[in-house]
Amino acid sequence: MINPNTIQTIFETAHVEEVVGDFVSLKKRGVNYLGLCPFHNEKTPSFSVSPSKGIYKCFGCGKAGNVVGFVMEHEHYSYPEALRYLAKRYGIEIEEKEVTLEMQQQLDEKESMLALNNFVTKYFTKNLFEKNEGKAIGLSYLKERDFRESTIEKFELGYAIDQWEDYSKHALANGFKKDILVLTGLGIDKDDKIIDRFRGRVIFPIHNLTGRVIGFGGRILSSEKSKAKYLNSPESDIYNKSKVLYGIYFARNAIAKQNKCYLVEGYTDVISLHQAGIENVVASSGTSLTVDQIKLISRYTNNITILYDGDPAGIKASFRGIDLILEQGMNVKIVLFPEDEDPDSYARNHSTKETEDFIVNTALDFIKFKTSLLQEETADDPAGKASLIKDIVHTISIIPDGISRSVYIKECSVLLDVREQTLMNELNKLLRQKFRKQSNIPADVIPIDEIKDNRFKQIDIDPLDISYLENDLTRLLLLFGDMKVVVSTEENEKLEISISDFIINDLENDKLAFENKIYSKIIDEFKKAREDEDVHTTAHFTNHPDPQISSVAIELISTPYELSRNWKKNKIFVKKEDDDLMNMVLSTLMSFKSRLISKKLHDISQQMKVATDEAEIYLLQQEYFELKKLTNLIDAELNRPFNY
Repeated sequence: MINPNTIQTIFETAHVEEVVGDFVSLKKRGVNYLGLCPFHNEKTPSFSVSPSKGIYKCFGCGKAGNVVGFVMEHEHYSYPEALRYLAKRYGIEIEEKEVTLEMQQQLDEKESMLALNNFVTKYFTKNLFEKNEGKAIGLSYLKERDFRESTIEKFELGYAIDQWEDYSKHALANGFKKDILVLTGLGIDKDDKIIDRFRGRVIFPIHNLTGRVIGFGGRILSSEKSKAKYLNSPESDIYNKSKVLYGIYFARNAIAKQNKCYLVEGYTDVISLHQAGIENVVASSGTSLTVDQIKLISRYTNNITILYDGDPAGIKASFRGIDLILEQGMNVKIVLFPEDEDPDSYARNHSTKETEDFIVNTALDFIKFKTSLLQEETADDPAGKASLIKDIVHTISIIPDGISRSVYIKECSVLLDVREQTLMNELNKLLRQKFRKQSNIPADVIPIDEIKDNRFKQIDIDPLDISYLENDLTRLLLLFGDMKVVVSTEENEKLEISISDFIINDLENDKLAFENKIYSKIIDEFKKAREDEDVHTTAHFTNHPDPQISSVAIELISTPYELSRNWKKNKIFVKKEDDDLMNMVLSTLMSFKSRLISKKLHDISQQMKVATDEAEIYLLQQEYFELKKLTNLIDAELNRPFNY
């Protein structure tokens, strides 16, 4: 268990904008930051991060939380795991206990899978540096590729001994279950016996965005044709190859900083470029590029440069993936390495500056690259050229931005020696076809006729509902509870009191309580703080260990609106909530009481309808009239500003 003081230190040290910025490309907007939500697909940013409040909130999908909650939600971490991740990021020391057999069995399935991967990764690395087979085969191979030991350690490379039950037996002996070995894909259940999937291979661990190992790639070094050169972990609850990019954990900060991502094919391409100092590079690991992988890159940059070896056939096979990049509104460039070279070999045979200069100087916009590549094949073929033109225009039609499409059409007109209007006509035809395909109304969209029929229908509102007033009072407590105000006593004396004390005293004097249990818990926390002579700020509740309280607190204080700095610059002053705070508090309290009295009046009316005893009816009538007088007084008070 982590010490509460350490937890407090983590919350005080971790900056939500920095942590979220590790996973999402954020841009400063006023006092907050804005970016594309990592929890749902969107093209217009609605994901807001507030450094002053220490929270994030997506106004598209509704996800919200504090810095620890973000790590938990994004990486599916438990609360302690999220705290440990943040502690490691900020260099805060936490005493870790060894995982015992009993503790291991208490871990949930996903956590057990991640723990197993971490355990086996260390075992593979130990094999590489300490076992004779690992040193003779694995380490010598990596050194032949000029990988330094620091690089090997950085990427946690290792070696799987060429035996049937080497690491599986080691994991089982250390408390890991058979079914977890099978679920991760590390072990294969054969005749009720667990055997190793990876044998006699150099191991490349695959990390997620927070650096945890979610899968493995293994390269065989023997020349056996019956065995695949590369073997990857099968898909599991923690590893989905279509959503993962090799090296993203090591590259994400460099990608965001340089606003550019280099995309390569293999593990060694990534590692060699990293070793050369070019760190904004990731690999699709031999799989066809997917939309999820593209969106992963788009969190950090809109600019992708794809680095290919000198094989035009391989490039043409990947055109579909490149179209997907363009479809996401991203910019694509292509670098074609010389014949018999690839990013790995080029980085090893040239200096860092030579490699960087080559990439920058030879990078071609994808449309130009595709045009020149296909043009060579259709030089003396009119039919082929016509097909090429249609192919190029189809690619341009995929680009969502209209201005970009117009620019590419103009450039292709010059490159292909075709009238710009001819290309534009073909483009418009494709766009019309695309629009018609997308015009089918989905089942969850309300037809226009139904909207017309229902537009004059009233929204049903419960006149006795008090939930929104409880909501408002709790929000005022969270935002301004520690703020001091001066009020007048019955003896006309001036008294300084906190907003939280004022609200709680008023509710207690009238013996009123909230129906919402979470709001009641928040009020109880304020009461306890008063007893302990403590003060609770907003951060106390947004960072609360009770996830229900922190979730409600974050939801209540979040707002998608923010006053522009230009207003103040132009001497336009807008009245804010805290400018007239006491009137706001009094108004909300009296509205709350008025609504409670209305509920009581409704209950009395229902009782009088069924009452048969005259004495009972008389008493109910007297109570009704007294409450009605009180309601009239409150309503009269609510119609004028308060003096205090």
